[in-house]
Formats: sequence, structure tokens, C-alpha cells
Amino acid sequence: MNAPKTHSVTKVIHFCYGHRLLGHRGKCRHLHGHNGILEVTLRRGRLDRLGMVMDFERIKAAVADWVKATLDHKMLLNVRDPLARALRDLGEPVVTLPGNPTAENIARLVYARARSRRLPVLSVRLWESRDSCALYPAG
Repeated sequence: MNAPKTHSVTKVIHFCYGHRLLGHRGKCRHLHGHNGILEVTLRRGRLDRLGMVMDFERIKAAVADWVKATLDHKMLLNVRDPLARALRDLGEPVVTLPGNPTAENIARLVYARARSRRLPVLSVRLWESRDSCALYPAG
């Protein structure tokens, strides 16, 4: 039996962020930064009356603008990280997450944002370097 036909579009979002991973034994335990690339993919079985899954400007307004305002050029830290308070006291922009700010958790956070805006999001892929990425949900 044939799978139902669907259409998808992907919005690419570039942003910069810093982070560190609590409990990591390697170099990621230190503060460092990434030039991240997000791929937010939406899927629908039918195109709208204009022939689109969704207008790219609507995706930008719902997700890309939020990423720029919330995550771009911010230090992303685990809520338990003792540096979060110290950096905030110094006037640095800090965003805390319930767990470590891994590529996996950041991709899931952006996916949740897209879902909360009622977008038909299929997946979010975060490239934290040119050869390493995380996909949520996977499969």
C-alpha cells in the first residue's frame, strides 16, 4: 500500500550561542560558543489555497524571530549551573534550561516552540558545527 503523499518546507535559522555542559568530562565542560544552524521542517498532507505548506514569513514570525530574541547571542546554561547567577550579576544574557543545553535539548526546545505556535512541525535539526547535528524528534 502506498504511503499518503505529503508536502514539506524547511526554514533555516542561523544564530550564535554559548554554553557549557555540567558533568561533561571533555572540553564541553568549559564555556564555549557555536554558530548554530536550525532547520525547522513543517509537513502537511495538503497545500493551502495559495499552494503552500505555510508561508515562510509566518514560520519566521513564529520561530525564527523567537530564536533571535530568546537564544541568539545568549549563554545557554543548565538551571543548576552556578555560573548562571554569576554571569547574570555581571549583566550577561543568560538563558537557563532544565537540563544541559545540548544540541538535542535545544532542538527539542525549538520544536516545542513551533508546536506551541500550532505549526505542523515535523522536525527540528540543530547543526552546532559543520559536521555535528541533533534531530528532534528522530524517526
